[in-house]
Amino acid sequence: MPRMAQVLLVEDDGAIRTALTRALRDQGHTVSAVGSGMPALSAAVEQKPDVVLLDLGLPDVDGADVLSMLRAVSDVPVIVATARDDETEMVRLLDLGADDYVIKPYTAAQVTARIRAVLRRMGRTDEDPVIIVGNLRIDTRSYEVTIDGRPVELARKEFELLLALARRAGEVVTKRDLLAEVWQLAWGGSDRTVDVHLSWLRRKLGESAREPRYLHSVRGVGVRLAAPEDS
Repeated sequence: MPRMAQVLLVEDDGAIRTALTRALRDQGHTVSAVGSGMPALSAAVEQKPDVVLLDLGLPDVDGADVLSMLRAVSDVPVIVATARDDETEMVRLLDLGADDYVIKPYTAAQVTARIRAVLRRMGRTDEDPVIIVGNLRIDTRSYEVTIDGRPVELARKEFELLLALARRAGEVVTKRDLLAEVWQLAWGGSDRTVDVHLSWLRRKLGESAREPRYLHSVRGVGVRLAAPEDS
């Protein structure tokens, strides 16, 4: 499983800050939280976190300015959390140095998926390169998948979808979280995208929605990957 991250949370709303800190810690992350921009800059330099989750609406300095100043002194991955959902603004923030973004309102699971994705891209993960769930074997280095000892040929998105579920084997993962992690769609996107790829993936794994072995749909919630004996 991937190691958990040291997260610097920058959020001015006390209730959100407390709730998100608790939720991220419940998922195993180490979290330090501040409520304004200048303390965030000091904490980023002194604590050297794995990732910064940066809200834009800060009381002392605009979050975009904090991002610019942070980029001048650190290459720490930054995930911008914002209620601003227009494309022009998102492009501007990415150009300023943001590594990713989530649109409010969001869940802790969505944020954690973004954190995993950013750390993978930065090469800052201690994940075991081979994930095994029952007789399903996924090699994250060679992109090879076998089930019951036979190779399974997957398209890129099918592999990424399987990997996202395997990294959280036994958990029910929402389609919204899968859209965020696999398709990088923090907002928008259709559940149908996930449904279609799940159908293709099931067929290649030798199962169906009516007769699942590894991929189990939980109606109205999401999808759970589990070994047949655990399902």
